[in-house]
Amino acid sequence: MTDSLFLRNPYVPGKPVSPLAFIGRGNEIETAFDQILIRGHLAVWGGSGIGKTSFLQMIAAPQTWAFRGHDPSKAVIVLLSCLGVTPFTAANFWREVFLILKDALTDEPEIQTEVDRHLERLTASKDALRSILRLLGKKEKFLLLLIDDYDVALQPTEDYSEQDAADFLNDCRNLASHSKESQHLASIVTSLRRLNEAGIKLKPNESPWYNHYLFQPLKPFSETEAAALLGGLPLTPAIKEGIRDIADGSPTLLQVAGYLLFREFRANRLPDPNAFVAEFRRATEHYFEDNWNFSSEIEQSLMMLLALTHLKGRLLKKRYDLGDTDVIFSQKERELRDLEERGIVLCQFQEGKKYYRFASSLMEWWVIKEIENSDEEALQARQRTFLNLMSRRQAETVTNAIRWLWQNKDEVPTILTWLGKITAALSTGLIL
Repeated sequence: MTDSLFLRNPYVPGKPVSPLAFIGRGNEIETAFDQILIRGHLAVWGGSGIGKTSFLQMIAAPQTWAFRGHDPSKAVIVLLSCLGVTPFTAANFWREVFLILKDALTDEPEIQTEVDRHLERLTASKDALRSILRLLGKKEKFLLLLIDDYDVALQPTEDYSEQDAADFLNDCRNLASHSKESQHLASIVTSLRRLNEAGIKLKPNESPWYNHYLFQPLKPFSETEAAALLGGLPLTPAIKEGIRDIADGSPTLLQVAGYLLFREFRANRLPDPNAFVAEFRRATEHYFEDNWNFSSEIEQSLMMLLALTHLKGRLLKKRYDLGDTDVIFSQKERELRDLEERGIVLCQFQEGKKYYRFASSLMEWWVIKEIENSDEEALQARQRTFLNLMSRRQAETVTNAIRWLWQNKDEVPTILTWLGKITAALSTGLIL
């Protein structure tokens, strides 16, 4: 038995990364503190699994403040996820804020007592919070709200009408911008999309409820950040390239890949390509499904078109024609840019020409399988979206390509062939 068997796996797929293991995001962290120090408000947005929760936990960590020369004792930090407020209503949200605030005020018993009084009387609200902010200001302290999954607050439900959502969001804006107590409040919220695209629509001549936020996208890791995340593994250049092919800069996908490979390294085993691909697929299926489900119909149609375009190059013989898809992509650069910022597609240049591809080859395979598993009813329902993207003739061409795929599923390469870079690399071994 070797010492490596006792090594703890440093990768944590499915969980936020602890501040001690946090990698990268230096510019985004500095932007966050720039806003905190002026009692401003930051709206961070990014795709599923991009690291938004880990980012908030990093901001909340005292060592993050100390490293930058800031005094964490001046901030009373409330970190919560809107997903944990069930059912989501304004009253339940403010109650959750006050419950966490009470625990955070152990060194301020007088203010803690006031918070507890509001909880007992069921009067926790935006107006009640203003009184708490005044008390914090007298102590030369401020409240920092770190709100994860803010999308939930933007979506009406049976318990939370569209008017309820509009009132809640306007209350938050008034608290942050128009009240005297705003000088004792800073906030950071996270969402899957930019706030102006994520929820209720503004009424004519209505002032935007999100105007007080500075917007900050959380993008996929750079090559340097991805390399740092996998730096503890003795990987060959070919395996690193293979991981890049299936994960690109997605923190979630990199964590899963690192976890599986570290397990083999710790056991002194050569990785089995078939087993790795099967486990990686099982562990990440929810990630690809979320990326699909959180996309608009136009974005889904663009992903379908992109997958079909690249599938042609994987077939042994040319089996269908899609026409000039570059024209379609050039007309939908805004939607493609959103997909790029969410880490779903990459934009590259070849000989001065813009070129799109999936960031993860497994996402591309997943979209092809989504097309394969659709039916005529679903295809007809998507026709209207196709016609918003392309001419009627080209829509018919794409429709015929999808029908061809239904009838010729055996022509599509297997997942092992599709992920050829990583399977070939793993076949040669793990250690440098």
